[in-house]
Amino acid sequence: MMHTKIDSLRDLAAHGDDVAAVTDRHDRLIHWLVNGLEIEASLFHVGQYCGDWRGSTAGRESSSFHLILRGQAYLHIAGRAPVLLGENEGVFLLKDIPHFLSPEANPTSPPPACAMQPMQPPQADGTGLACGFFQLKGMMGDLFKDSFPDHFLIRADTPASHAIAPLFRIILSEAGRTRDMSSPLIERLTEVLFFYAVREVAQQPDMAAGLWRVASRPAFAPLLAQLLDEPGRAWSLDEMAQLVHMSRASFCRHFTTTSGQSPAQFLLQLRMKIAAQRLRKGETVTRAAEQVGYQSPAAFTRAFKKVIGEHPGIYLRSRREDRVLGIQ
Repeated sequence: MMHTKIDSLRDLAAHGDDVAAVTDRHDRLIHWLVNGLEIEASLFHVGQYCGDWRGSTAGRESSSFHLILRGQAYLHIAGRAPVLLGENEGVFLLKDIPHFLSPEANPTSPPPACAMQPMQPPQADGTGLACGFFQLKGMMGDLFKDSFPDHFLIRADTPASHAIAPLFRIILSEAGRTRDMSSPLIERLTEVLFFYAVREVAQQPDMAAGLWRVASRPAFAPLLAQLLDEPGRAWSLDEMAQLVHMSRASFCRHFTTTSGQSPAQFLLQLRMKIAAQRLRKGETVTRAAEQVGYQSPAAFTRAFKKVIGEHPGIYLRSRREDRVLGIQ
């Protein structure tokens, strides 16, 4: 298993890009945000399925991925239309949602048990796959997952395809050599593919709000880093304005224009999301409140319900029940 800090992945992923692309504002945004992440990928299986089959990583309470190395498969997610994935395409699932891959767009019944075969020799009806799990760590891990959709695709017809195609070819070559379910090289390259997929998703219009827009503006990125490091600090408008080298009035105007929220509203939402993360990890309501600067339980409860939509005690109990039931 490879344990990779995104700094090095960023350098690898940017290798095939031209200078203009790397300096694009979306790249700066992703570089800065993902820099706070640690990505750890591990293979579940690699090889080819033939005939009638069904593959899934659901039910294991982990983020996961499926990469199509050869052939094609349909991605089935509960409640959504099937999506055809071809060679050099794949999906990253940030949350453990019900899903499966199969060769049919509308499978009528579950196929019989089918063992995955080695990648070589290629079979006429075979679909080559590399599937596994990954963890997002670091201070940005949960915020990252909360800000992104529950899954996103790697497509072969995007601007990044010229860079990701060689990565898929290397993974395919390595898959042909793999006799067990361990390949540090495939795991490492999967992490690079994740970087590319994230950058594509972040360029979508519906992602250009809140946290992402604040981080994309170089003047505000250091402020966001400080807010994440010290959410419990009694931040004043004057302190925030000084940190970004602006007058109070100029800071309020530019920040509100950028994020769509006043600094106070943005800070409130950020604090409550961090508090929700801590509750999900098992901290008490009192401790979570203190970590984001609330000494009054009543004030914290009001703020939490306003942002998250639930009383913190109810939120904590429901997440504990989820863990008992094996729901992520």
